Amino acid sequence: MADTPNALWDKSLLLIKENVSPQQFNTWFKPIVFEAYKKETNTLLVQVPSPFVYEYLEENFIDLLGKVLTRTFGKDVKLSYRVVTDKTNNLAQILTSDPPAGINDQKPKQTRNNQSPTPLDAAKPQQIASQLNTHLTFSNYIEGASNKLPRSVGQSIAEHPNTTQFNPMFIYGPSGCGKTHLINAIGVRTKQLYPQKRVLYISARLFQVQYTNAVRNNTVNDFINFYQTIDMLIVDDIQEWVSAQKTQETFFHIFNHLFMNGKRIILASDRPPVDLQGMSDRLLTRFSCGLIAELEKPNVELCMDILQNKIKRDGLHIPETVVRFIAETANGSVRDLEGVINSLMAYSVVYNCNIDMRLAERVIKRAVKIDDNPLTIDDILDSVCNHFSVTVAAVNGRSRKREYVEARQVSMYLAQKYTKMPASRIGKLLGGRDHSTVIHSCTKVNQRMTTDKLFMDEITSIENSFKLKR
Repeated sequence: MADTPNALWDKSLLLIKENVSPQQFNTWFKPIVFEAYKKETNTLLVQVPSPFVYEYLEENFIDLLGKVLTRTFGKDVKLSYRVVTDKTNNLAQILTSDPPAGINDQKPKQTRNNQSPTPLDAAKPQQIASQLNTHLTFSNYIEGASNKLPRSVGQSIAEHPNTTQFNPMFIYGPSGCGKTHLINAIGVRTKQLYPQKRVLYISARLFQVQYTNAVRNNTVNDFINFYQTIDMLIVDDIQEWVSAQKTQETFFHIFNHLFMNGKRIILASDRPPVDLQGMSDRLLTRFSCGLIAELEKPNVELCMDILQNKIKRDGLHIPETVVRFIAETANGSVRDLEGVINSLMAYSVVYNCNIDMRLAERVIKRAVKIDDNPLTIDDILDSVCNHFSVTVAAVNGRSRKREYVEARQVSMYLAQKYTKMPASRIGKLLGGRDHSTVIHSCTKVNQRMTTDKLFMDEITSIENSFKLKR
């Protein structure tokens, strides 16, 4: 007995599930509802919850859909979508594609339910003030291991803003790691290359204030229409919206319009989408459909490069020993680094004195919050040895047994990450080794963490044990 069309669709979903990640399946394919199959035209009709889902499926999964449906429904099967609106559950227009050849070059134009065209749809918008900080550019955004991926992708987006790859770009990381600098640099570079583009940078808090004022003044439609004319919308600190449901709902409509019209969206937050508790699921789905890029706190070497760059720009003369001391003490915060240098410059000018270690120690106590209960080498060694079931003597010794080498390298990596000691001092305390051994060990651990999830989990477990010691 032949399978019914509904059963064939269920088989199609099973095949799709085997070829995509669980998150992709749950987000894009699970919401699809089988509606009908017309044998005479070999057309499969399914329901999707929004035009956004249709656009995303056609852009990202058309080849997969074509292969799967050809296998289950037969050759030359056509796929049609019936868009069901979220609020009214009324059926919208049917959108058709022909896998596996792909959709037509001319995509169907989407209509906004219950809305008539506004003047902004017909007239070309005028230029706007971008609100970008033009001093925050790629030329003074120093590249390092902690920012290499987001910096490279951000520069590519700025140079090719009309492509749809990595849209939206969601950047997250702790305070002071350079998020605001990077998203401004993307906007600044885009305006340099494409002056006609309407680029706008705004903080999430200011967006919320503007929306509140629009509600108070009964101008919400004008507010939304304005944001829908932006070519590149850059929003900073979106974690500010986690308890602002009305603001989220309004941004959802703006996001959908921009995304479906190929406009660029850049978002920055202090945490990844999965940790944005209080943000609506449909917004989180959209935040996660492009690129999620983490910015980590810069390591000591990158901090030194950032300091040297600023020192050179400001025409200062600071001994390298002082620069390293600042880099090792500023807790990986770019803001702290710049604050210390500005303070040193002010002290040097006011008191007409040279910038030396003594002055740096005085200034840094006032400019940087220093941990009152820092981890020691002994604390780190104790946790690492307990985790790997080796002795401290073995780690400090000269044996090249694999488990001893692994524990030794991890100890050096964690010592550099959690203490303010230079590599030479760490090496001396860990068996009298030189600084090059420490640098090599840290590099090896970093590289392995990017490719070995189990090893990364082990490092995380050791780091979690530090909290019990503090």
